[in-house]
Amino acid sequence: MTTTAVAPETTAVATVPSYVQGAWWTPAPDARKVPVRDASTGEVLANVSTDGLDLAAVVNFARTTGQAELGKLTFHQRALKLKELAMYLNGRREELYASSSQSGATKIDNMIDIDGGIGVLFTFGSKGRRELPNSQVIVDGPMEVLSKDGSFAGEHIYTRIPGVAVQINAFNFPVWGMLEKFAPAFLAGVPTIVKPATPTGYVAADAVKAIVESGILPAGSLQLISGSARTILDELDYRDLVSFTGSASTANSLKSHRNVVQGGVRFTSETDSLNAAILGPDAVPGTPEFDAFVKAVVTEMTVKAGQKCTAIRRIIVPQELTADIAAAVGARINERVVLGDPRAEGVTMGALASLEQLADVRAAVQSMLDAGGELAYGSLDSPSVTSVGGAVGVVEDGAFMSPVLLNWANAEAEEVHSLEAFGPVSSVLGYSDLADAIRLAARGSGSLVASVCTNDPAVARELVTGIAAHHGRVHMLNREDARSSTGHGSPVPHLVHGGPGRAGGGEELGGIRSVLHHMQRTAIQGSPNMLTAVTGQWHTGADRNFTVETEGEHPFRKHLSTLRIGDAVRSDLRQVSLEDITAFANSTGDTFYAHTNQEAAEANPFFPGIVAHGYLLLSWAAGLFVEPAPGPVLANYGLENLRFITPVAAGDSIRVTLTAKKITPRETDEYGEVAWDAVLTNQNDEIVATYDVLTLVEK
Repeated sequence: MTTTAVAPETTAVATVPSYVQGAWWTPAPDARKVPVRDASTGEVLANVSTDGLDLAAVVNFARTTGQAELGKLTFHQRALKLKELAMYLNGRREELYASSSQSGATKIDNMIDIDGGIGVLFTFGSKGRRELPNSQVIVDGPMEVLSKDGSFAGEHIYTRIPGVAVQINAFNFPVWGMLEKFAPAFLAGVPTIVKPATPTGYVAADAVKAIVESGILPAGSLQLISGSARTILDELDYRDLVSFTGSASTANSLKSHRNVVQGGVRFTSETDSLNAAILGPDAVPGTPEFDAFVKAVVTEMTVKAGQKCTAIRRIIVPQELTADIAAAVGARINERVVLGDPRAEGVTMGALASLEQLADVRAAVQSMLDAGGELAYGSLDSPSVTSVGGAVGVVEDGAFMSPVLLNWANAEAEEVHSLEAFGPVSSVLGYSDLADAIRLAARGSGSLVASVCTNDPAVARELVTGIAAHHGRVHMLNREDARSSTGHGSPVPHLVHGGPGRAGGGEELGGIRSVLHHMQRTAIQGSPNMLTAVTGQWHTGADRNFTVETEGEHPFRKHLSTLRIGDAVRSDLRQVSLEDITAFANSTGDTFYAHTNQEAAEANPFFPGIVAHGYLLLSWAAGLFVEPAPGPVLANYGLENLRFITPVAAGDSIRVTLTAKKITPRETDEYGEVAWDAVLTNQNDEIVATYDVLTLVEK
């Protein structure tokens, strides 16, 4: 395989390049090529081919160079690179918009795809620094003591998978679809090979070109295959992950590959989805909910020309409101939708991605008409000025289609619950009661998302709990969030995207959950010292270094550069008197009977009589472990995992043992976080309370 330093060809129609093994690659001039056309004009934009591309070498480069370079970075360092990349791409949005407009995407479509993709980078850049340690291992849950003396214990950790994440994407979101999969893989430390769909792969290639030119990513982090990669699963094994978005038939074919079935390749998919929107019986015409529902339906029919895996395909409304909904949807389309070339002023809905896609959608609609659907709005004729609110720049060679709304007298018709027209097409179905609405929604056999539009809490509860198990996400819409909602069809990086059954059974996004999808959870067992060595976090029973005794220095006098996991301080005992308890009760107003009434306290099965306030003990503990002079400790910013275990009565004494448990330097600041394991014990060495103290400490 030969590589070239630059992507463009000198011929009139260039071949969309691949970016592999750290360089741009194009096939030989005589290679078999597939033409890609402008969705609005039919003009040939480029050719696509991977003839001669060595996929084994591409995978090997990711497993070797990519793994090695990403392995040099901590979670925080990777997160900062995602933020840096997001800021860089923000400055190149306009050129990506221009490229994307050739796919039929409008300005709004571009914001969803391109700005949305950049937003995913920002989100994971932020979450990675806030929610992950500045290390390469994630601890999952508390330590489990496995021996009576505490010398043998276990817990779970996450480490990155040792292979590559192969991401096979759909044509509808060439930028967002790539970045929403790339960001969590990169944060986990796993290199990506992205294979975009051919019709819009040139947009993904332009985005990758900008990413490469930024120079931000380590070598091998991201490779691009522009064109067919039919045999790539032949090169994968249990170390690798495949994330697929596309048709159910293709997903099923990939899932049946021997390396998935027998070789252990991790496979997740997001496929067809007949998403529903349910209108509550309270949301009658004239209510804010009815208006919000109609707006949501039209938005989902026309954004990206309805080419969204999350678009509303089934509009489930009270039987008596089917005509009202159809009329209101048609009126809003006439009022708001202007079909045409997205580069023309005023256009709000562009063409479908290709003529092939147009033919597929029209064929699906015809099948639905043959099965009993009736046109409530639109037609299958070539769009004209009179077919929608307006049309601009519509040409015969463009992949234009007017919005189509179907009415179904028979809501049980199989086709409306099984056939997806992946374009500006939706169907109205009537329900008799809430149980019927739930049943109809479930007939989609698993969907990515459903909307429930009601202002009645009881209706919302019944519908959501009834349909939740059939959906990956449920979007609730009412007058309170109609303006602030991100919408039915917009997955957010913080929440899970995916769905059961027909929707593929996969799961993407979901914040740090999606990072963990690219990691292996492993149970580890050993002594507390060995668990501490592996995880970088101190475990109960591991060695401590009481620095006042061994070094003559309080651990609060240490900067991050000299503080070590296991550094500790142990205070003297302090006795609690009844006067102390009474004074605290009076000064705080916490006069709960357990602190003020001996007879009532003795009657409580938990207390021996009057006991000290838990927060009095915490306050005293701070006084027992603090080092008062100005120094490296800048602030105490909280407590975590607080539990009160043994009550403390007047006459008892307490002491605190504080141990450096977790040290997290900040990459961009002159300080970091330290979590201290705090244990309060009484004069009999019984545990009174346990918690973590969180401090900010200078580097």
